[in-house]
Amino acid sequence: MSSPSSPPDRATLLESLRDYVEQLREEGLEGLPASTTPAPGAIAKSTAPERAPRVPIADSPKLEVTPGPSIELISKYPGLEKTSTLEELRDFIGECTRCKLAPCRTNLVFGVGNPNAQLMFVGEAPGADEDARGEPFVGRAGQLLTDIIERGMGLSRSDVYICNVIKCRPPDNRNPEPDEVAACEPFLMRQIDLVQPRAIVGLGTFAVHAILKIKTPISKLRGHWHELRGIRMMPTFHPAYLLRNPGDKRLVWADIQEVMKFLGMPIPRRGGSAT
Repeated sequence: MSSPSSPPDRATLLESLRDYVEQLREEGLEGLPASTTPAPGAIAKSTAPERAPRVPIADSPKLEVTPGPSIELISKYPGLEKTSTLEELRDFIGECTRCKLAPCRTNLVFGVGNPNAQLMFVGEAPGADEDARGEPFVGRAGQLLTDIIERGMGLSRSDVYICNVIKCRPPDNRNPEPDEVAACEPFLMRQIDLVQPRAIVGLGTFAVHAILKIKTPISKLRGHWHELRGIRMMPTFHPAYLLRNPGDKRLVWADIQEVMKFLGMPIPRRGGSAT
């Protein structure tokens, strides 16, 4: 007859308790103390490939490695991996009917900007103005994003690349549903692969959750670097949120300054509309 197993020692119990607390914190439970240990897999240097004529990167900040979508997404649509330019990708998508949003849209909203941009902005889905014009971020929230780029960062909107997780407007501006994300996500990943930016700014809760496959509140994700397909990603609040909560513009400006530091860009004493 086997002897009963011995109870777990104190160190094992403490480790289990620590893991449980970390899980609660990731699920957004308020009132928990901040973690004192670095995120698993945190690294200090970027592994993103260099491409001329890029601005030299300053010292790389700590990176939180978050499980992201796998490259197998691209194989969902045979031939997608063979697209070698954004124009070819747009032709591949065509007048898409791959999800139930197709009958609701006026225009498919693909993306705009520099195909070799160092910086990419990714939102969640087109709104009414975007659907009407076929271009992302052209309404009130889009004007605020343009101000952040041009007045705050000192860039032209055409210097960066702007797109959304979803390419068609959901009815009544509701959040995209899981099957719609699944249908569109391979196209976003291919856009990222083709542009190969040095940094991505994820705009808003839905976009960041859809891309990183996590549910941590955006208030806890913003301000911290994450990794997506070997590229650094900075989550921040969506411009539409800032229209309702202008007091948080300072937080977005802080996030944008971290992006500028990473890209080796000079930071003005006073930013534009993001301050």
